[in-house]
Amino acid sequence: MSGPVTITLERPADYEEWRAAARRLVAAKVSPERTGFRLAAASGDLFDAFGDSGTQHPVSGSRAIRVPQEFPALAKSVICHSNVSRFALLYRLLWRLQREPRLLDNVADIDVYAARRIAKAVRRDMHKMKAFVRFRRTESEVGEIFVAWFEPDHHIVERTAPFFARRFAGMQWSIVTPDRSAHWDGETIRFDQGASRRDCPDGDALEEHWRVYYSSIFNPARLKVRAMKAEMPTRYWR
Repeated sequence: MSGPVTITLERPADYEEWRAAARRLVAAKVSPERTGFRLAAASGDLFDAFGDSGTQHPVSGSRAIRVPQEFPALAKSVICHSNVSRFALLYRLLWRLQREPRLLDNVADIDVYAARRIAKAVRRDMHKMKAFVRFRRTESEVGEIFVAWFEPDHHIVERTAPFFARRFAGMQWSIVTPDRSAHWDGETIRFDQGASRRDCPDGDALEEHWRVYYSSIFNPARLKVRAMKAEMPTRYWR
């Protein structure tokens, strides 16, 4: 196949969707320089080099694809990043791994370094979500539901939601973010489109208990603002 190829992805952080498309591209010997990725819901291409001139139909091939054991885990983190070039970066790595099977061992390589840095940012964002999500109790027609608002930097809701399902298995809850929401009914997690902060309860009966708790553990003498900002960005302080 000759000429540029543009692959349209339906979801922003679906590793299996990207993997299927990338494997077809490699099998068809479509080089990274000829490949672009974009999201179906995006207003424009995420890979500006080709604009709208690329071929947008499926590609096929029969070439065997091999990657080291570490690559899938790395890719699953990278693909959750908000950087628009993440799909192209992963495809470059996949393409190069066919010729450089030990590529991921070269930490100084520009693509490897970028992927590891991006994956680290995603893991940190997941940690922030686990640490800073705070549920507020509210009543609905189905009974008591706990709702939380969170603003992640990356597409981490679907990867992090199972943690909350395990941690709070006995209660019904929803975590709402601008782009994606997760809902747990006590048995299964359901994902839906995002919403606004106005859709979350603004207060609950536990507010005073939280204030008393934080007052009891706060020691002004141990306050280190620089360290606090490093561990908890100021936008989470509220």
